[in-house]
Amino acid sequence: MIPARAPKIITRHHDGRIHAYVVDSGAFGVLEPAAVFRPRAGDEVVASVVRADLERVVYTTLNGVTCLTRTGDLVWASAFEPHSDVPHGHQPGCALSLDGRTVWVYRPDAMARRGGGDQWVVYDADTGAVLVRRELETVGHSAIHHVHPEDGSIYLDVGEGQDGSVILRGTVGADGEPEFVTYPWWDRCLIDMAPGGEQFMTVDHGQGDVAFHRHPSGDVLFTLPVEAFGYDPEGTFVEWSGGYLTRDTAVVTLGGEREDEEEWFRHHLVDVSTGTGTGTVIGEIAVEATNPYEMEPQGDGSWLTGGPNGKPVRWSRTPLA
Repeated sequence: MIPARAPKIITRHHDGRIHAYVVDSGAFGVLEPAAVFRPRAGDEVVASVVRADLERVVYTTLNGVTCLTRTGDLVWASAFEPHSDVPHGHQPGCALSLDGRTVWVYRPDAMARRGGGDQWVVYDADTGAVLVRRELETVGHSAIHHVHPEDGSIYLDVGEGQDGSVILRGTVGADGEPEFVTYPWWDRCLIDMAPGGEQFMTVDHGQGDVAFHRHPSGDVLFTLPVEAFGYDPEGTFVEWSGGYLTRDTAVVTLGGEREDEEEWFRHHLVDVSTGTGTGTVIGEIAVEATNPYEMEPQGDGSWLTGGPNGKPVRWSRTPLA
């Protein structure tokens, strides 16, 4: 049974600490951290996730995953063996399950040259015990987790650089046994999950179009090429960014380069309500951002951008109830 939805918590890493921010707290403008965690001495944090009660953090480094309390006490740690001395090209990622009971960790072991393929490992969030270890047929640099907001399944988008992107989904069956699905694409990047969980958004790895898919089948609801936004595909591409502004509206970012070689980007709005069938481009949204990846739609009508001292800034077109 999935508990009532917890507040959305994001993390930022700066000043040698992990800062946790509560996004759906009703606060706008520059956000202040709700909790701050200090990693263990010598740990260079790659990715992190904080528990809903703000009392524990889990973070990955190039060679392990660690869980600490808010006061800095070690709860558990698990090293990635064998130790890798490869300094770049592999970024382990992590996510906390919707019910907070498990931690899902992506290990890019192939790029780390550990002598094997990539792994997706599920840990008990309280003890650090390995519950599931899934061998992947990927050679990824990094991966992004997306937690389904209703059924708790976990999507994983593994980026393989110029070779494309692989999307997987992990679930725990009624019998408690894990089930894994690999979607039949190598050329689509998972961008975001709809706030209601009924669909998800992908962008072509070659950046020629954006597509919206039904959850969990992956069936395509509709696809919008660059031309649908009024641009010439010869000089314009869809950025691997954007996401769901609301349940029925997505942000799709288009970019390109002018004749003077100056890069440009614009954020377009698309009606993604399933009743329309084909999707409709409904305009643009003005965003104060320095690059096409800075805007992060939150699904509730708000979005984040970067702010002073590494703090996020929360924006909204209209005041939220």
